[in-house]
Amino acid sequence: MIALVQRVLQARVEVAGDGVGAIDQGLLVLVCAEPADTEALARKLVNKLLKLRIFADDAGKMNRSVQDVGGGLLIVSQFTLAADTSAGNRPSFTAAADAVLGQHLYNTMLQMARDAHPHVAAGRFGADMQVHLVNDGPVTIPITVR
Repeated sequence: MIALVQRVLQARVEVAGDGVGAIDQGLLVLVCAEPADTEALARKLVNKLLKLRIFADDAGKMNRSVQDVGGGLLIVSQFTLAADTSAGNRPSFTAAADAVLGQHLYNTMLQMARDAHPHVAAGRFGADMQVHLVNDGPVTIPITVR
């Protein structure tokens, strides 16, 4: 699974002008499933997100996790993270999981996150979404779990 993690002061997702998910301080996570991904990899990614120490401690060092600071997770599906731009100028998305597997792993990941953390919001799988965020830092970290 591929994720792009952004530390945010706030973030929200809209579909057709309606708010579908929002958080204050926390992590905006754009996530993409690949064809060989499994529920075990989804769990590994959720665990990584919850423990990722990218929030400042009292000394200003990145030593706190989203759990430590009581922040939120906003998890948004984004198959374009699997883009291959090596040939030509039009990206190929064949490295992304098909919609059935992608939605299953996205929903599984959401449930795992909600079971482990009290503040989890989400986008809407397959929808044309508008994501609004205030990046904190900015801190943006790519994560791939295999």
